[in-house]
Amino acid sequence: MDARIYKGYIDILNEELLPAMGCTEPISLAYAAALARLVLGRLPESVEISVSGNILKNVKSVIVPNTGGLKGVCAAAAAGIAAGKADKKLQVLSEVTEDDFVKIKQYLDSASFKVTHAQNGCVFDIGVKVSNGDDNAFVRIEGYHTNVVEITKNGESILHNSRTYIGDGKLTDRSILNVRDIVEFADTVNVNDIEEIISRQIEYNTAIAEEGLKNDYGANLGKVLLSAFGDGVHNRAKATAAAGSDARMNGCSLPVVIVSGSGNQGMTASLPVVVYAKHLNASREKTIRAVALSDLITVHLKTGIGRLSAYCGAVSAGAGAGAAVSYLYGGGYEDIAHTIVNALAIDSGLICDGAKSSCAAKIASAVDAGLTGMEMYRRGNQFYGGDGILESGVENTIENVGDLARIGMRETDEEIIRLMIKNI
Repeated sequence: MDARIYKGYIDILNEELLPAMGCTEPISLAYAAALARLVLGRLPESVEISVSGNILKNVKSVIVPNTGGLKGVCAAAAAGIAAGKADKKLQVLSEVTEDDFVKIKQYLDSASFKVTHAQNGCVFDIGVKVSNGDDNAFVRIEGYHTNVVEITKNGESILHNSRTYIGDGKLTDRSILNVRDIVEFADTVNVNDIEEIISRQIEYNTAIAEEGLKNDYGANLGKVLLSAFGDGVHNRAKATAAAGSDARMNGCSLPVVIVSGSGNQGMTASLPVVVYAKHLNASREKTIRAVALSDLITVHLKTGIGRLSAYCGAVSAGAGAGAAVSYLYGGGYEDIAHTIVNALAIDSGLICDGAKSSCAAKIASAVDAGLTGMEMYRRGNQFYGGDGILESGVENTIENVGDLARIGMRETDEEIIRLMIKNI
């Protein structure tokens, strides 16, 4: 394969497969707040938070890990300020102790917090200003979860990068992604180049899924699926991914490896593949290749949609998982392309109304769509171009889905945000 594309795919995997503890939007907010406190140099008396609607949507209802069950924008910021470690970035709260729970709650109750809805055209926008006496510090994150674009202290600039309202700024160009090259990459990659990051993804995401199946979190979707529908591989693949989300959305402090900025997508793209790999007695090498394929398909599908939107990202990851399972069964480009198209025909339009317990159910639905799409084509059945938004050629369909989510669902996103934050 072309050396430039090969390197680009390696770079994309290294950029995407990052460990994170907790839902990434409140964690990104906690990171910004922790960094602002570090710049200020002492505990702030007042905190002003400005966040875009999609950040509000994804922070509102999810439990912030290592806080004793706290939810919301102010809780995430307070945790970062009172007990966070800015150098840990998306694991900013990973070293918080139970003793710190009291500090976080006390700080949340004693400091002054103000939250405003930023409406500057940037889908991903977090600004945190902290003050104590005459001193203040400000941090802004835009575009993606760790992309710090501005830091000031007492009005003087410490960092100022070009602001990224569209796209992912410093990240590797995602336009090199296409299904045919992704399949070739999965077939030909030197496994040594990806083994460490893929193995970490499998290890971390399996651990939190096992935790979700063992203990009670949220609505226990993973447990419900296994109890109601049995231990067959299809259902177990859905239940395992859902269980990871059960735990993650409801305060579990175990880290996950994310994809496209999302832990839910990182688990959806990997866990069903691992379940099927075990079922099929696939080799470790084949499993790693399949998970990498799923990750890259997920990123490819999400690129045209954007990091945050009204379109549930689990749909993309479910399609990626279905494609990877097809790969485990020996499928090549045609099988994988048709699996993706079938999956997108089934579940496109599933809305994202924020991070919360019901994400687990949406993940189960997305995994089911991916696996159904795969089984359809294995049995000689498919959806065709001209069926709804489907167009002849997998890349054309992917482009249509991106347009649907990014452009067509823009007003839907605004209405979802309006409904969710009207009482904040």
